[in-house]
Amino acid sequence: MTVMDGMATRVWRRNRLGLWVALCLLGWAALLPLPRAAASRIKDLASVQGVRDNQLVGFGLVVGLSGTGDGNKAAFTSQGLVNMLENMGVHVNPADVKVKNVAGVMITATLPPFAKAGQTIDVTISSLGDAASLQGGTLVTTPMKGLDGQVYAIAQGPLSIGGIEAAGGATPGVQKNHLTVGRIPAGATVEREVGLDFSEHRPLTLSLNHPDFTTVARMVEVIDQGLGGSFARAVDGATVEVTVPEAFFKQEVALLARIETMEVESDTAARVVLDERTGTVVMGENVRLKQLALSHGKLSLRIGLGQAKEQPLVVPGQDNKLVTLDEGVSLGEVVRALNSVGVTPRDMIAIFQSIKASGALMAELVII
Repeated sequence: MTVMDGMATRVWRRNRLGLWVALCLLGWAALLPLPRAAASRIKDLASVQGVRDNQLVGFGLVVGLSGTGDGNKAAFTSQGLVNMLENMGVHVNPADVKVKNVAGVMITATLPPFAKAGQTIDVTISSLGDAASLQGGTLVTTPMKGLDGQVYAIAQGPLSIGGIEAAGGATPGVQKNHLTVGRIPAGATVEREVGLDFSEHRPLTLSLNHPDFTTVARMVEVIDQGLGGSFARAVDGATVEVTVPEAFFKQEVALLARIETMEVESDTAARVVLDERTGTVVMGENVRLKQLALSHGKLSLRIGLGQAKEQPLVVPGQDNKLVTLDEGVSLGEVVRALNSVGVTPRDMIAIFQSIKASGALMAELVII
């Protein structure tokens, strides 16, 4: 055997070895599991029943306005000012009260769960009368009540408007943003707590943010696997009840902390959201279309009618276009095809509404 023959043999063996390794790698890759859908934490999919915000409201007065307060027609402002002065021991004749520098306002705030006495929360101040601006005003001490009539917070402080008003010479006044609504960051102090004893809420209840039977069933399975037993039960498509294991007796917080970090593959119904004001179209990945033929203006759309691909067709004398796609195509592919032939977003919305009406759109259509 010559030197050249030996070199050829070694090259052939090396190539055969490389081919064998490549085949082994391909076979090993084929045995790998397919990537799973993205999972979400239970805390992002559901909330614990009883753990929620509470709304607070109160009526108060904003003082210190530079002539931009309520007029004399706002009787509630005059009466409120008289009552406040009377409570301070100042006796006045209601007929002599001028409220040009005072505005009657509604104060609203959200009391978060587990808020403790002494903590502060933000408040929003909204004019009730005909005040021109709350700029530069200060809210006088105001009790804020819940729906049960109990006082949960006390609000007071200078307002932050976030708007400007300018005028000068022959130039008319310029106003930016809303001058009759303001905020007081950390403007209310919590005086009463909303208690929540988990021992009185057994079993623990989880409420899904978006009800779905598939997601509930998966959540029950994940919780049972994570706790090592049958502790979770699906009540309906939006509720899961969890029996507290003996190991977590009087440790419900630790149990919930463990449950909320468990991950679940959530599932949602196919949905298409259309915003007619902006022409925005939002859709999920599971939206599919059945066989249909549609004509909209100079556009013809055919799905699953014997055509295999997009095929714009121009008819002499007209700017007509024909788009054809396979049956079962996703709505995203339809959008791309329509965009390629210059369909506007508003025309696209009209097309989707017609497709839904025909029964060919296998998804819920939401118009906002």
